[in-house]
Amino acid sequence: MAKFKRVLLKLSGESLAGPQGQGIDVERLNVYARQIKEVCEMGVQVGIVIGGGNIFRGLSGVGRGFDRVKGDQMGMCATVINSLALSSAFDVLGVKNRVLTAIRMEPIGEFYTKWKAINALEAGEVVIMSGGTGNPYFTTDTGSSLRGIEIEADVMLKGTRVDGIYTADPEKDPTATKFSEITYDEVYKRGLKVMDLSAITMCRENGFPIYVFNMDVEGNLRRVMEGEHIGTLVKK
Repeated sequence: MAKFKRVLLKLSGESLAGPQGQGIDVERLNVYARQIKEVCEMGVQVGIVIGGGNIFRGLSGVGRGFDRVKGDQMGMCATVINSLALSSAFDVLGVKNRVLTAIRMEPIGEFYTKWKAINALEAGEVVIMSGGTGNPYFTTDTGSSLRGIEIEADVMLKGTRVDGIYTADPEKDPTATKFSEITYDEVYKRGLKVMDLSAITMCRENGFPIYVFNMDVEGNLRRVMEGEHIGTLVKK
């Protein structure tokens, strides 16, 4: 039995770039797709939000002279590109899936509504929700919090390249220690870079737990579903 019935899986665009650091690494894409297929076969309903930082990040564009609104809109388009790539990988594996967009982009994807997403999940489809919230000034972290709460997921699974939340950046500080559990309030107080503050606040106010784990290790998503403690849980 899987630990969760319905999850919102947040994937990092940067992680999708793999060792090349930008664009889409096909092997990393396929590793993600295989892991998601594995948990779908356990009966888990999976909604996905994926970032676009491997292609374009709105805030970095502002630093190079882009208008903030247009930069964020470019970032939204980047998430759609990544979503289509993941959808294609699912097609190869025979996984039923649907791409929904926060802004109208037919025939690239269907316009997102809560009910369309839930109906697709209940029909056994993986639902990839792209385009962030459809609004500038909001990150895909906030988009994933919003979508997870809307589709009534049990938990947000934040797949990253580290195995949880630490007291400091473990790649820079060898003395950093890992939390097995942490509260939203402690994330605030310690200034930990789990997600942006608007996303954390939305999860806190709606009692939506976040589980941070390393998605780059194949098999880890299944381990989370089986109840192994391989990451960090954020809750009240």
